Order: sequence, then C-alpha cells, then structure tokens
Amino acid sequence: MTSLPQATFNAEAALASARRTFTTEIHALSELSARLDNDFFLAVQHLLHCKGRVVVTGIGKSGHIARKIAATLASTGTPAFFMHAAEALHGDLGMITQSDVIIAISYSGTASELLTVLTTTKRLGCPFIAITGHADSALALNADLHLNVHVDHEACPLNLAPTSSTTATLVLGDALAVACLEARDFSKEDFARSHPGGALGRQLLTYVQDIMRQGDALPLVSAQTLIPDALAEMSAKGMGMIIIIDDALRPIGIFTDGDLRRLIARHGDIRHLTVERGMTPHPKTLPATELAIKAANIMDELRLNQVLITDANGLLLGALHMHDLLDAKVI
Repeated sequence: MTSLPQATFNAEAALASARRTFTTEIHALSELSARLDNDFFLAVQHLLHCKGRVVVTGIGKSGHIARKIAATLASTGTPAFFMHAAEALHGDLGMITQSDVIIAISYSGTASELLTVLTTTKRLGCPFIAITGHADSALALNADLHLNVHVDHEACPLNLAPTSSTTATLVLGDALAVACLEARDFSKEDFARSHPGGALGRQLLTYVQDIMRQGDALPLVSAQTLIPDALAEMSAKGMGMIIIIDDALRPIGIFTDGDLRRLIARHGDIRHLTVERGMTPHPKTLPATELAIKAANIMDELRLNQVLITDANGLLLGALHMHDLLDAKVI
C-alpha cells in the first residue's frame, strides 16, 4: 500500500521542489544551448535535403519524446513519422526507404533495439542522426551525426527518472523543427494546411463561399412586395432579414428586424406598405473569395449580423449570417 505523504511535506515544500526542478532543467537547457555546434547545422541540412521522410525512433521515455518530435516536424513542413524501436525489429523496418533520414534517440546510447536499427539502415545508406547523452556510446560513435543532450543531473532527486534529459531532448527536437521551418519560409498558411481541423486552419482555409447561404436558402423579395408577405419570407428563411433585389438579381436594399421596428414607429399600421418603404438601401457587400475570418472582423467592426455576398458585377451570390461563422467555428 502506498504510504501517505509526510505531514511536513506542505505547500511550501511542494513549491520549493517545483522550483528546484525548474532550476535544474533550465540549467540543463542552458548547457545544451552552449554546446550546440556545426553538427546541429549538418543535422538540419540532412532534414532539409531529405527526399523521403524523417523517421524518428526510440524506446521507453525516449520513445515518447521521439513521437512528439516526429509530430512537431510533420506539422511544421518536414514530413516525418515515429517508429517504435521494438516494433522496428518485427516488421516496421520495412517502412524505411533509402531516401529517408533516421533520428534515433537513446540517452544511454546503448539501446540494443536502436543499434539493430542502425546496422540495418546503414545498409540502405540512410543518414543516421543519433541523439544521446553519451558521446562515447556505441550509438553515438557509429552514427553519421551525433547530437549530445548530456545533462549533469536529472531533476529527479535520485538522479534516476529521465527528467532533465528528456526535456533537453524535447527542446533539441523543437530546435531542429524550427530551424527547418525558418529555412523553408514556412508560413501560417502552410501551417494551416496541415492543421485543417484546428482553429488556425479554419481561419486561414475557410472562405465566405464555403459557408455562405445561397439559392433557395436566401430570403428574396422585390421592392414592391407588401410588408406582410416580406415578413413571411423573412420568417421562413431564418436570417433575420430580407434581401430586396431588382430584375437583374442585384441587391438594392436589405430589410432587417431593426428596419421593421423603425417602420412601425413611424407609421403604426404597416400592412399596406411595400418593403421598399422601410428597407436600408445600398447594403454592405463582400466578395465570395474573402476569407471568412476577415468577413467576421468586418461584420464585427460594422456591427452587422448579416452581410450580402456579390460577384464583381454586383450580382447577388449569397448571404452570410454571424451564426454561420459560429457554426463553422471560424469565430
């Protein structure tokens, strides 16, 4: 049975422990930064010139770090995947081609599975980058390049659990990914293309034409339509407005709930009036090719719940409601 923490381990002790961990790991990162040399540049060159994919492999805690590094590389413009070192010996080595680059992570540099991966991939001629904490290890000595993540002390007070070393390896992987990203001039748009399901992807890849209402979903009437009939169309289409169009399908006005209230305040009984009497002429329009997030910003700035979408000739293509932007999770 797990024993309860001693009573002396209070909030002050917990915070002191956390700060020691931070201090230890920050020191490890500072040492790693100072130790970076031309081998880091050569590793980046291998990644940039890779014609296949970057295969990041490891086992145990190093395997967890390797998986994250592979994901970061892949999402920032460097095609990569994670290969579990143990699974590699039971068929997954078949995923590697001679056009790939291997990054193998083992702090000790002695993991037998990775040494087997090294031997096999050497025959293919793949560039092999080892990340270890021991420059004299078998993995480091036999790799094409070695990146040293040695730490003086783990944050674990027993100096046993991988803590400072895994942090140093993770940050080194981030540094490789960012260096490649910058070398490729990787943009927000590029990032969005690999994250279409994320907030940034939706903002940079969703256009007005993708989410606007069109066709039979549009509430359309002519200028001479009586108010009761216009309101029936407004209620049926659920956009809180009516679009008034001319014979050429150009929008000449918009009639909203606000216009309705103002018309009633002026005339009282409005049943005999046409919608032209209460419409707002020259409504705001946007092109269908506008980014949806930009449309959202414009609508927010102008305090509009709806906006009309037209082509270059002013013909009506559709309409956008603020709820459409919310439903598409653009905002």
